Amino acid sequence: MAVYTELDEEVLRDFLSLYAIGDLHSFVGIAEGVENSNFLLKTTQGRFILTLFEKRMNPQELPWFLGLMGHLAQHDIACPQPVMARDGRVLRQLAGKPAVIVSFLEGHAREEITPAACAQVGQALARLHKAGQSYEAERPNALGPQGWQSVFASCTDGGDEAVAALITETKEALAAVIKAWPEANDLPRGQIHADLFVDNVFFEGETLSGIIDFYFACTDFLAYDLAICVNAWCFKAEQDYQPDRAAALLQGYEQIRSLSDAERAALPVLCQGAALRFLLTRLYDWVHTPAGALVTRKDPWAYQRRLNHFQKVPHVP
Repeated sequence: MAVYTELDEEVLRDFLSLYAIGDLHSFVGIAEGVENSNFLLKTTQGRFILTLFEKRMNPQELPWFLGLMGHLAQHDIACPQPVMARDGRVLRQLAGKPAVIVSFLEGHAREEITPAACAQVGQALARLHKAGQSYEAERPNALGPQGWQSVFASCTDGGDEAVAALITETKEALAAVIKAWPEANDLPRGQIHADLFVDNVFFEGETLSGIIDFYFACTDFLAYDLAICVNAWCFKAEQDYQPDRAAALLQGYEQIRSLSDAERAALPVLCQGAALRFLLTRLYDWVHTPAGALVTRKDPWAYQRRLNHFQKVPHVP
């Protein structure tokens, strides 16, 4: 989440009049993340999240994301639900950008990550994968191996000596991972979240309460989604691998959906690919984020360290 587009209060009030969600009390931009402009709305009927879609988002794909969220909710996956306007439309325009309002999900991202929390994340991810099997529409992963190459090409100009060194190392790793990447039919595929970071999973107390931010979701290897979670949840201080967290994550997942032998064997290279994906998009934002944007830039070197770890291990966890 982030804020690239500022909103005028009167324009927002006019926009909200199209919905039956009450009168506006307040709104505030949400600075976390790097992709879209997000605002917490408080109205006389409760709290909602307003998203304006920016940057890499293709507006023609938005109905797929919104449809997936609705489908998952129908299958008891706790996630935000798109709010329909009075005319029956979900997707509209605000400040010249595609915009959607979704329900507010109770809970908070965890500050302390424990193996018990990781086990719940694994269970929730497996339930999402099973529920997604009956959502038949597919969306190719724009940030799969071919997409990585395009992002990398856009990062090679600009930056200081540290960025130049990172680019050189990443080029070599990218070639090796793409060469080792599984073929399309090698592993089970389905709908994946593809961005299940700590700030996209909410807990109430010790219990996982829901999953947010589905705007990277796509159709890809299910085990790749698990590899993303290993990267996101199983490193302390963004650099020290925690095998107890990874073991709990995988055990929780397999309580709901068993991994095949091929999936387990592929996890090291899938984890390298996940590390590369976030290294590259963080590097892109590090180089290209406009000055003055209300956005928290994230450290690409944190994923270089993860990549280096997975290059050395024969299995996960």
